[in-house]
Amino acid sequence: MLHLKNLAIILMLTAGGLVACSSKPLVPYTTESPPLVLVPASYAGVEDGRSRFREIFCTVLDLHGKDLPDYRPCEEALIRLGAEPAGSGTPVDTGPSRTGLMVGIVPGVGWECIEGWLKYDELSNSHIGGMGFKGFRIRVDGLSGTEKNARQIRDAILALPPEDNDRPLVLVGYSKGAPDILQAMVSYPELRERVVAVLSAAGSIGGSPLAIPAEQKDLGIMKYVPKSECTAGDGGAMDSLRPLTRQTWLAHNPLPQDLKYYSLVTLPEPERISSVMSTTYKQLAQIDPRNDGQVLFYDQIIPNSTLLAYINADHWALAVPIARSHSFIGSTLVDKNDYPREALLEAILRFVEEDLSK
Repeated sequence: MLHLKNLAIILMLTAGGLVACSSKPLVPYTTESPPLVLVPASYAGVEDGRSRFREIFCTVLDLHGKDLPDYRPCEEALIRLGAEPAGSGTPVDTGPSRTGLMVGIVPGVGWECIEGWLKYDELSNSHIGGMGFKGFRIRVDGLSGTEKNARQIRDAILALPPEDNDRPLVLVGYSKGAPDILQAMVSYPELRERVVAVLSAAGSIGGSPLAIPAEQKDLGIMKYVPKSECTAGDGGAMDSLRPLTRQTWLAHNPLPQDLKYYSLVTLPEPERISSVMSTTYKQLAQIDPRNDGQVLFYDQIIPNSTLLAYINADHWALAVPIARSHSFIGSTLVDKNDYPREALLEAILRFVEEDLSK
């Protein structure tokens, strides 16, 4: 049987997790990065969609959130950062999808390593399926870099059955899945005929300082997760998460402007950080305490995107339901893993569908 201490170490490396063990500054002095500036989101072309998203999410939670797992009142589920605009009061359409919107989800680092152990169910897909939406997961290498995974995303989309051709396709990237998607959209223009929007969900758009001292070999421990299906891939996962890599890529790869971009940011209150991520949270807090235990809050936003919300959940709670299938770990190591994910996904799709119809 796997020792609990060893499992804790594994958990800190799974599903986009990173461990920084160095006592040196997380971000060392360098002259290799492109020129950078930290400015308010509006100066980066980011549109503030928080007020409307809050209206939609709160409506969904009030309508049937209590019938779904991990219910949380809307005011506890979302964080108000600064002067969030007031809502419009426009009624929220909670009927069947008007367009049959389809969402393809690209997971983060190591998903193929933990999927079997996680006993992941498709409750989110069954929930949105009853409303006319359709969801599916795009399989990518857990330990490969963005270029290889981008090709896998491209192949998966082009292999979709003909009966889905009339469904608008939205791609949602969790953690490293977000830069994987952006790489695909830049590298394969043929996808733009099929994809209408891209959403970053706690995406490592600007990378994570935790990846700077880490090495690819540190991810090898994932093969010890029970039922792991890890492959070595091309060995580029860790490098693709480093800030220098991500910021340099953004500087040299303008995003296609013929589709919409959205960003969902995890910005938990400190008490909403699971115990297993307390160390990495504190390490990132040396830079900014506004982090989710893995990524700084401002590194999760796609330039020129629409900002949907700041989510009161840590990096794993947003998308990795560990506590649902492993109650002991959920009550000890990953003790802040609850979040109304099904209601959140429905709200995302309703927002995007409404926004695309304008």
